[in-house]
Amino acid sequence: MSRAAHIRSTLRHPSFRMAMVDMAGTSVGIGAWGLVTGVVMVKSGMSAGMAMFMSLAVYAGSAQLAVIPLMVAGAPLWVIWLTAACVNLRFVIFSSMWRSYFAHLPLRQRLALGYFSGDVIYVSFMQRFPEPRPQPEQVPYFWGAATTNWLAWQVPSMVGILLANVVPLSWGLGFAGVLALLGVLLSLLFDRATWLATGVAATAAIAAFALPLKLNILVAIAAAVAVGLLIEALEKHRQHPDVVLVPPRAALPPEEKRRVATGDEVPLREEEHP
Repeated sequence: MSRAAHIRSTLRHPSFRMAMVDMAGTSVGIGAWGLVTGVVMVKSGMSAGMAMFMSLAVYAGSAQLAVIPLMVAGAPLWVIWLTAACVNLRFVIFSSMWRSYFAHLPLRQRLALGYFSGDVIYVSFMQRFPEPRPQPEQVPYFWGAATTNWLAWQVPSMVGILLANVVPLSWGLGFAGVLALLGVLLSLLFDRATWLATGVAATAAIAAFALPLKLNILVAIAAAVAVGLLIEALEKHRQHPDVVLVPPRAALPPEEKRRVATGDEVPLREEEHP
């Protein structure tokens, strides 16, 4: 199948449209967030061309909003890079989960999936496909969600960049951005671990507020990631592995070997009777 035919097949897939419907609710918040970020980038002194490049190349709203105040304050480059890296540490966790679904795809496709991956996409995908095993409809669903999320972010962001100089600060865009972020945040809080990590991040940010160069953001991110990883490790330790019966002379499939290696399964080979 040619690339064009493959794209048409993906666009026509029912899971592609299903993902767009699932993402419609959060797209409003994503759009408001993108609009505010576009305005803030230009208001901070960045040229329109550089702001557009940053929006398209970085495509990470939380990282962009985190580093812009540091750039305005003249923070050292290592602080800016470290802050952006810590903000995006959650994508390392996301990638470990995506691996169960997309590890069989070619490297080029996996790199594209990595660029378009996002928080809301991850939550929506996991709600639809809680079982960590590849299914044919997963790739079309991901691209439906990714397309909706990308357009919901980039279009308002470009509008904010182009109209930043005619949008007065008296409109209270900063508060609107906070509300948009709050709406997106609440959609991501779906279990005890995320609620606890969010509470720890808020507490750490307030406790470290006096630090220079807004380093309290870095402290909050590090604390939240540490708590999230700790809770995940504890919950995994409490879970009992599944027992899988294996025929006497059969070899374990690669996926089963991976689950055995991670401790999720314990193989029990059946006895061979004469």
